[in-house]
Amino acid sequence: MSQPAVNGVSCVGKVLTLDNMNPNVRKVEYAVRGPIVQRAMQIERELKQGVKKPFTEVIKANIGDAHAMGQKPITFFRQVLALCSYPELLEDNNFPEDAKKRAQRILDSCGGHSIGAYSTSQGIECVRQDVARYIERRDGGIPSNPDNIYLSTGASDAIVTILKLLTCGEGHTRTGVMIPIPQYPLYSATVADQGAVQISYYLDEDRCWSLDVQELRRALDAAKQHCNPRVLCIINPGNPTGQVQSRQCIEDVIRFAKEEHLFLMADEVYQDNVYAEGSKFHSFKKVLFDMGPEYSSTVEMASFHSTSKCYMGECGFRGGYMEVINMDPEVKAQLTKLVSVRLCPPVPGQALLDLVVNPPQPDEPSYTSFMKERTDVLAALAEKARLTEEIFNTVPGITCNPVQGAMYTFPRITLPQKAIIKAKEEGQEPDMFYCMRLLEEKGICLVPGSGFGQKEGTFHFRMTILPPTDKLKIVLERICEFHQWFTQEFS
Repeated sequence: MSQPAVNGVSCVGKVLTLDNMNPNVRKVEYAVRGPIVQRAMQIERELKQGVKKPFTEVIKANIGDAHAMGQKPITFFRQVLALCSYPELLEDNNFPEDAKKRAQRILDSCGGHSIGAYSTSQGIECVRQDVARYIERRDGGIPSNPDNIYLSTGASDAIVTILKLLTCGEGHTRTGVMIPIPQYPLYSATVADQGAVQISYYLDEDRCWSLDVQELRRALDAAKQHCNPRVLCIINPGNPTGQVQSRQCIEDVIRFAKEEHLFLMADEVYQDNVYAEGSKFHSFKKVLFDMGPEYSSTVEMASFHSTSKCYMGECGFRGGYMEVINMDPEVKAQLTKLVSVRLCPPVPGQALLDLVVNPPQPDEPSYTSFMKERTDVLAALAEKARLTEEIFNTVPGITCNPVQGAMYTFPRITLPQKAIIKAKEEGQEPDMFYCMRLLEEKGICLVPGSGFGQKEGTFHFRMTILPPTDKLKIVLERICEFHQWFTQEFS
């Protein structure tokens, strides 16, 4: 029986189909949770059902999820969050006084003294004040205005919001967004979703993934033929590449942005994750202001930070902030309107962010234990960064740059021609074929380099260094064994 007509149009099939859905969404790809991860979850279910595999567990080294990898939460943070969630605990003598004080201050700033109430759209005022003070301390006293701070649902939400503001035009006038290759796929996904144009600039693998302004220039000049370049995104320390940009490099980038009239987006969520000797984190804001008013009063910029990385690893709370600099006041009003549409970021995430930017002080009871936990986490990550580089570089066909910062390594792998041909026959990228075989044979879940972008003819994978040291050694050994087997199998 045929469907009745509505307004003269026959109603057959679904209202929403692949053919008539938003075409930009169909272009979105996000490798970090792509087909390899879906297959890993399937294998986990098979193992639970008793299916025999050459391994007993799947080790997910595909994503920077510290607590999922076994990292313990920072005690002080969880104590305050527990107190905020269940204020009756404020009467409990097992909690230190400084934790109670912080919790009370946060609760006093919430509607109805509850973190279950909405906050203002820009975020709780006292938290934004603490973020501003944190930025001032970090940057040696350069002023930060709480009114320029926007709290967010992790850094990702803020990045998407800024890119949404910047995207306009059609055809040759569409906004072009410069993103580093390799990149974190949030950027390419958001650019596709917003209908903007991705302008790829390549990091120099031979120079430890450094950024070269000549390469920025090449990418920009080529892009001017088909779009309007307006945005330059920088990830420092780098994801997936683990590099830490030098101060000189940051100065060069700022000069380039000013010269080419580009809006700067500085993704600095790994700012505490710096391990290599001689490497140091320099915030884009500090360098910008050190360069003087010619730059600090004109270059438009948004910088981002998050509770998900560094030593905290509190991904699930979705806490983050952005600071906007030199934004047109009328545009800033539009930004405030845009964030208000989503009411507010998660309030527990805002509370956690407040503790990150305002941790225990030397005269407070929780200070000693807090500093020990923080130091231990970062020291363990530094050791795992060293171990990863060292072990990978013992295997012919794997080349691993020093992991200077962040939480990942992005080694280059040499694949036999037969494997490349086989992958193409199966309709896969060669490094996807490699990673899928690794998962099936060894139970290790990685993300292929093709999901982040890489130079034509090169192959990589991204692996997090977060697993506990003993488990990380197992991961590294299995990958090395697999690589040697794979190379022989297809030679």
